[in-house]
Amino acid sequence: MDLISGKIKENIYQWLQNESVISNSLALLVGTLTGLAIVLYDHVLEGSEELFFGSFYGLPRYYVILIPAIGGLVVGILVHFFTSTRRYDIEEVIEATTLRGGRISARNAFLEVLASVISIGSGGSVGKEAPVVLAGSGLGSSLARALNIYGNRVKILLGCGAAGGIAAAFNAPLAGVVFVVEVILGELEASTFIPIVISSVFATLVANTIFGVRIIHASNYELVSPFYESVLYLGLGICAGIVAVLLMRSLNSTHDLFQSLKVHPVLKPAIGGFFVGMIGYFYPQVFGVGYDVITDALANELALSLMIVLIFLKIIAFSLTLGSGGSGGSIVPALFTGAMLGGAYGTIAHGIFPEVTAQSGAYALAGMGAVLAGTSHAPLAAILILFELTRDYNLILPIMFACVVSNLVSSALNPESIFTEGLRKRGFIIRKGKEVDIMESLLVRDAMKHNVQTVSENKKVTALIALMQSSRHAGFPVLDPNGRLCGIVTLKDLRDKVKKDEFEKSICEIASREVEVAYPDETLNTVLRRLAAKDIGRLPVVSRNDETKLLGIITRSDIVKLYDKKIIDKVQQQNRSKI
Repeated sequence: MDLISGKIKENIYQWLQNESVISNSLALLVGTLTGLAIVLYDHVLEGSEELFFGSFYGLPRYYVILIPAIGGLVVGILVHFFTSTRRYDIEEVIEATTLRGGRISARNAFLEVLASVISIGSGGSVGKEAPVVLAGSGLGSSLARALNIYGNRVKILLGCGAAGGIAAAFNAPLAGVVFVVEVILGELEASTFIPIVISSVFATLVANTIFGVRIIHASNYELVSPFYESVLYLGLGICAGIVAVLLMRSLNSTHDLFQSLKVHPVLKPAIGGFFVGMIGYFYPQVFGVGYDVITDALANELALSLMIVLIFLKIIAFSLTLGSGGSGGSIVPALFTGAMLGGAYGTIAHGIFPEVTAQSGAYALAGMGAVLAGTSHAPLAAILILFELTRDYNLILPIMFACVVSNLVSSALNPESIFTEGLRKRGFIIRKGKEVDIMESLLVRDAMKHNVQTVSENKKVTALIALMQSSRHAGFPVLDPNGRLCGIVTLKDLRDKVKKDEFEKSICEIASREVEVAYPDETLNTVLRRLAAKDIGRLPVVSRNDETKLLGIITRSDIVKLYDKKIIDKVQQQNRSKI
């Protein structure tokens, strides 16, 4: 008997040590915690909305203009004084998964989730999916850190959290899984897929047990004339692809505009919020997430003129909220815009061909998925989100058709999705969850020198010559009396601008004032292209928030040294994996 008991204990111990048992158990834990976190997030978000809009109850209606501005100011203060790195969103999760082994800062993720509660609660025209993905990813990454987990398991746990966040927020477990596979991980393997499914299922179960509501209600629609309507859905897919590109480019342009705006960073979200409030004063439908407006479009309860106007106003309000520094996601704004586009398209189509077309709500439903597919470049995830949101299978074929067409049009006009455009701007080209070029995974902060030899603009040329001879460097950043970067001086400036009898010239007379700079979060590939284009050998590294604040310097040789080191590390890693 003791022998049998010992054998059973040994088998149980070996089973518990099994890799898949450990991964799946951790996935179950992450999914459960994520489901609870999303329920808590929804309740806090409801309280935020009541706090902002309830506080103005009984006051003149024009006060509504100030609510998003106040929320934006609070977000600006929170972000500026309490976050130490760039903003977190789905883009950051993709970067962490691909380039940083799945590690993200739980603190920054939490602060971004908090910022989203303020943004959305005060009327910001964004969705809640980016915060819930961050919440889930942060939980997964934190669990990995707490348990001293490394390697591929960290990425799996991060993916589990992200899938659980989408699944719990939209009551869509399948969509959560596919979204993570299509958008974040870019791969489908049994070792990755099974834990993500488990996490997604348990997050949905937990959220449904406590919350248990469908967030969007849709009537049941069917194809009236498969042949004729297929042509119409083709047209809707093309229109949706164009609108998706318009939404992405509007966001990018607005972001660039606010980046260049010469005001304190704290005020930028408030400025964006003020203009959102101006739009919301006349069209309150743009405030917040907008599920009720989407439901009205699906139920054929919105006028054609209103839907046409809301297509563009939602894009503008969304771009202002996110581009100015507010916090939130882009999935629901894409669904909203698609519902308005599809509803307007369907109203016109049904008015012209009443005998062979369904009502406008059917086209609003397809339009939601099509615009989402165009912005995310993830058509399968878009199709499944629509199916699980509505539980209506009757229109699955036209929805699939419109989503695929929209994705083709959008990809042709804008190769990057709304989630990867920011990565491309910083030099990362990520395809199917993998970095395309090693130089696009290395940042300036990894290679730059922090101890920089500088010269004062008030010094004489003789001092510059002595410094060049002693240091053997051919260029130096120039600082003003306050220690701020005001130019750069090189051996070429010395040769071109100083004659034999002009050694008493001050450095400010010969320094170049138009300085090419680098930022710590740029990739080395981006910096190399800039060095080559200007035929220079070094760039001062400055803060994005203040280009006169010198952080360091980076040279061609710094880049080459780091590149060589990474190549050697990769070769050694590959050799170890073969042993």
